[in-house]
Amino acid sequence: MTTALSPARMWPRDVVKVGAVGLRTRPTRAFLSALGIAIGIAAMVAVVGISSSSRAELDRTLAALGTNLLTVSPGTTLTGEEAQLPETAEAMVARIGPVESVSAIARLGDAKVYRTDKIPEAQTNGLAAYAARLDLPATTGARVRSGTWLNEATSGYPAVVLGSSAAERLGISRAGPDVRVLVGGRWFTVVGILEPAPLAPELDSAALVGWEVAASELRFDGLPTTIYTRSQDAQVPAVQSVLGATANPAAPNEVEVSRPSDALAAQQAAGEAFTGLLLGLGAVALLVGGVGVANTMVISVLERRAEIGLRRSLGATRGQIRTQFLAESLLLSALGGLGGAVLGSLVTVGYAVYQSWPVVVPLWAVAGGAAATLVIGGIAGLYPAIRASRLSPTEALATP
Repeated sequence: MTTALSPARMWPRDVVKVGAVGLRTRPTRAFLSALGIAIGIAAMVAVVGISSSSRAELDRTLAALGTNLLTVSPGTTLTGEEAQLPETAEAMVARIGPVESVSAIARLGDAKVYRTDKIPEAQTNGLAAYAARLDLPATTGARVRSGTWLNEATSGYPAVVLGSSAAERLGISRAGPDVRVLVGGRWFTVVGILEPAPLAPELDSAALVGWEVAASELRFDGLPTTIYTRSQDAQVPAVQSVLGATANPAAPNEVEVSRPSDALAAQQAAGEAFTGLLLGLGAVALLVGGVGVANTMVISVLERRAEIGLRRSLGATRGQIRTQFLAESLLLSALGGLGGAVLGSLVTVGYAVYQSWPVVVPLWAVAGGAAATLVIGGIAGLYPAIRASRLSPTEALATP
């Protein structure tokens, strides 16, 4: 009696070795196929990483500046004209119990800001002049980059502090006694330059002068245009609900109350929507990479028909042939996924460091990218693997 020999079992290590044959013998083709997968994964990891780093920077900014800043500004009247805050608004707001600090600025509409007197009057460069209280930096969280802030001595004299954008547009990099700008037709000495103010972006393009000198030299009427308040964190909603009526009891509907941190959060939400779009584009790139892997595997089956026939003649089963080519597809995709994850992480690190953000590369994004490559590789290699397994030994060996 004769006993049929069962085919040798392929252990996982054997599957990997056999699957890697095609990659070793055709390295250029394998590299180009894996590159398509790598680009898709790199795009997805980088998009998620940059978005997460940006969100971490926002959280760090809000943690440093606080979310308890509220602003009061004039709205519009029933006839559509710009309303005004009363002169007593600042003092009235300061009387609200949970309010811890109050400051204000007032726009000087007729005072234009120029670097020299040779600039045409119409070319204002988007700059605005404001009268400012001395406690403005403490309330808004604004910080001085160069020079100093206004004080009791300089607030009554022609001294000005420039916002970060204003200084850049005027071509001024540092403050000093020999640096002057024109404000409302008068020369003012630049005593300070501010850092960007995330919670009070209107200060970035502003030229800020003292309340007293604005009244004496720039025809300032004393009416504030924006009031900033800091409240106890737990009481911010309650303070926000009464600010309008407190600032202007006669016409509370003509007052706008806002929370700058909410605007930053809304900006972040808009950025997340854009992130979703970029993720979609990354997924398309990954799909294109998968098509490239499938094409490579189909060509590999056609080119290796003789090898398939020889292996079948030596006892390899259909399942082993199918496993060989499926393993090759998975290895090809895994190499692309690994390279893409590394590339995407490097892009995230580079961009975050360039922007001075915290570096955040979510583990789920890397793990999800790796899982996606395996799924794509499995789908892309399934048809070529099945096609290879269905070749009979005689048919394959007969191929010229």
